[in-house]
Amino acid sequence: MTDLAESLAPFSGLRYHSYNEWAKLAHGGRLQKVSIDAGFTCPNRDGSRGVGGCTFCNNEGFTPSYLRQHRDITQQIDIGVEFMRRRYPRTKAFLAYFQSYSNTYDDLEVLKERYAVALAHPAIGGLVVGTRPDCLPDATLDYLAELAQTMPVELEIGIESCSDAVLRECLRGHDFACTQEAINRAAQRGLFITGHLLLGLPLETQESLIEGAKALARLPLDALKFHQLQIVRGTRLANQYRAAPESIPLLDPDRYLNAVVDVLEYLPPQIKIQRLGSEVPPAVLVSPDWGMRQHAFPAKLEERLKVRDTWQSRLFDDDANQDAANPAREARRATG
Repeated sequence: MTDLAESLAPFSGLRYHSYNEWAKLAHGGRLQKVSIDAGFTCPNRDGSRGVGGCTFCNNEGFTPSYLRQHRDITQQIDIGVEFMRRRYPRTKAFLAYFQSYSNTYDDLEVLKERYAVALAHPAIGGLVVGTRPDCLPDATLDYLAELAQTMPVELEIGIESCSDAVLRECLRGHDFACTQEAINRAAQRGLFITGHLLLGLPLETQESLIEGAKALARLPLDALKFHQLQIVRGTRLANQYRAAPESIPLLDPDRYLNAVVDVLEYLPPQIKIQRLGSEVPPAVLVSPDWGMRQHAFPAKLEERLKVRDTWQSRLFDDDANQDAANPAREARRATG
C-alpha cells in the first residue's frame, strides 16, 4: 500500500487524481468535451434487450438544451464550442463527445460517417464515445484504436454498478461480467477507458459498493466518473418514487460524499477522476434537490477526504491486483 506523500505526488496536491490536472500535464491544457446527440438509440430501448430503457434513464436530464433542437452534428458543435469558449477560455482542445444513448450501437459504416462529420469540424481535435459494454464489437474497438493513433480518443463505458443484483433491479440488460470483458478488450487495444459509476441505485449497499470498488481496481481503467442517482421525469424510477417514495432511499450530500470516498480509497492511484457529480435541469428533476452546483463537488470532496484523513488508493493493495495487469495497463501506468 502507498502512504499519503507518495499517493499525492501525481495529484497536484489533491487527495485524489484529478483528470483536469492530469490533462494539463499530458496535453498542455484543459480538454473540453462538446456534447453531441448523433441520433443513436440503445439495445435496452429498441427491443433488442428491452423496451423503455434502464429504470433511471432519461437522457433529457443530462443533455445540454441545444441538443434538443434536433440540429445536425456540425451545428451542435458550433453552438457547443461557442458556449465552451466563453465559459472555459483557456481550453487547449475540444473533443467531440458522442453522449446521448449508445454511440457504438449501429453498423460500423454508420459510426464512421457520423464520427467523421464531427472530426471534420475545425475546432475538434479528438473524440469521446459514450456507450454500453454490450455494444462494443471487436471491429468497432479496432476502428477506435486506429483513430487513437493520431488523436485523443476516449471510450466512456457505462458501468453504473458492479453488483449483478443492482443491475438486474434497474433492468440494465447485462451483468458485470459483460462490463469486465468489454473493458479488458478495449484495454488490449490501448484505448483510454473511462468508467461511469452511478451511486445510490436501489439495492446498492455500502458492502456491495466496496466490493465493487475492489473489482474496479482490478480492471485496466484510465478514468472514472461519479454521478449521484437523481430521479428524472419520464423514467420507471420516477413512477415508482411517486407511488412509494420510501422504496427508493435516496442519498443526501453527506452520504454521497462518503460513498465516493469509500470507492476512492480502493482505487489505484493512476485512475483519473473525471467527474464527481451531476446536475439535472429543475424542469425534469423529481428528487433529490440538493441545491448544489456541480462545481461545488471538488472542494467538498477534498474537505471530506481531509476530515476522514484518507486519499485515493489508501486501501489499494497493489500486490493483490497484479493478476489484473496487462501490457496496455502497465504502459498507461508508466505515463500516469
